[in-house]
Amino acid sequence: MGSNEQQPTRIAIVGGGIGGLFCALAIHHHCSAAGVHVQVDVFEQASQYKEIGAGVGIGINAARLFHQMDLGDKLNGIAGHRTGVWITFRRFDTSEDIVTVPVNDSDKIRQAPCARTELLDLLKAAVEERGAATLHTKKQCRSVEDLGHSVRMQFADSTTAEADIVIGCDGIHSAIRNQFVVDKPVFSGQIAYRGVIPISALSSWPFPSYSVAWLAKHRHLLVFPISRNEQLNIVAFVTKPENEIADVKESWTSICDRQEVFDDFAGFDKTAQEVLSLMPEQPSKWRLNDRQPLDRWHYMNGKVILLGDSAHAMLPHLGAGAGQSMEDGWLLGRALSERLSGSTNSHFASLGSTAQLYQTVRLPRAQKTQATSRAAGNTYELQTEDMLDKSFEECIPMIAERTRERMKWVWEEDLDAAYVKARDGQGVASKVEGHGGHANGELIAAKGMESVTQPVSIEAQ
Repeated sequence: MGSNEQQPTRIAIVGGGIGGLFCALAIHHHCSAAGVHVQVDVFEQASQYKEIGAGVGIGINAARLFHQMDLGDKLNGIAGHRTGVWITFRRFDTSEDIVTVPVNDSDKIRQAPCARTELLDLLKAAVEERGAATLHTKKQCRSVEDLGHSVRMQFADSTTAEADIVIGCDGIHSAIRNQFVVDKPVFSGQIAYRGVIPISALSSWPFPSYSVAWLAKHRHLLVFPISRNEQLNIVAFVTKPENEIADVKESWTSICDRQEVFDDFAGFDKTAQEVLSLMPEQPSKWRLNDRQPLDRWHYMNGKVILLGDSAHAMLPHLGAGAGQSMEDGWLLGRALSERLSGSTNSHFASLGSTAQLYQTVRLPRAQKTQATSRAAGNTYELQTEDMLDKSFEECIPMIAERTRERMKWVWEEDLDAAYVKARDGQGVASKVEGHGGHANGELIAAKGMESVTQPVSIEAQ
């Protein structure tokens, strides 16, 4: 499969969310630079390309990729500004500082907390302006079929389409993943109430940044600014047993009465209480799930490849899920461009070996982020094994120690350097020890760091 002016390589991206549209832009960016002719189609199951109004964190690692595609100024134009603070972690009852994690956001390339709606609109506009892909709606992919040199997608409306490469960006409930993998989403032990409020509605704000987390046993409340600091994103996390939340879905359409939030966050300081009082009368109420580590991200000899939540769904406690999907898209686009441009490097001898290179570079880092996200959530709720029997006061220094340096490796990875090292046979920059270069088994059990899980079973393909 190579570049051919008459027969462009057909690439189908299943899922038109943030990860899918970013992937389309990354493929266009790398293939255009390499002079490779591709035909990219994005298939979205909804009737329009639309996101919910909540916030999403774009860390410095992901923001850098926007700048490399000349979209950095537009990203900064919709982002909130953390004013030098990633998050200031505070006591729930007095708002006294526990630990404040600084971040340099005075540079042009900086953290970019955004409204999901605005970020998706930015990506969609860029795809359309650049002709990066043809966008389809009302196309829910149910299954894929190997035709030998191509793949046939079967949609819920009984139509089909064919492509040379299919990239599954269809989220935690991925139909494409479910065709190859025997597993289900795993309940994290937590739910989240979510909402967005206007910052102008706050009577006062006593902290140096709008990025604040109040921590308590079994509960923590996170806020951060989005939309040019016009809006405040709110996520209120609570640890609950599964039998208490049987009716709670992993869906933005699942709502509750605001009084539930007040009840769960009784005893929080007055500023936190004011934030909660400004939430909608019926905020969304989410069940937080992730997935067990998956040790294989490509199937059908590399013609079907997973990306983002379909490959490594993670909890939101590092604010890194969207950024990890963007890292996937960036490096997959680069690898495909080298394969399709006829590189003689042995990693590009086949589509399968190209997909394996993408996995080799991305899997360890993504799975480490999965594991660390779960560990961070347990720390913020004081639910790790060594915190369960301790008082809140005894846990405070442990929280500070574990949180202070946690984000450095997430933000500071040189993605392209890691890719070049793996491509040129120098090893992978991000590596989790004890797992042969990937992090299977690293997803930490809900109650602490000591328990580990095994990789999920995979059907032979």
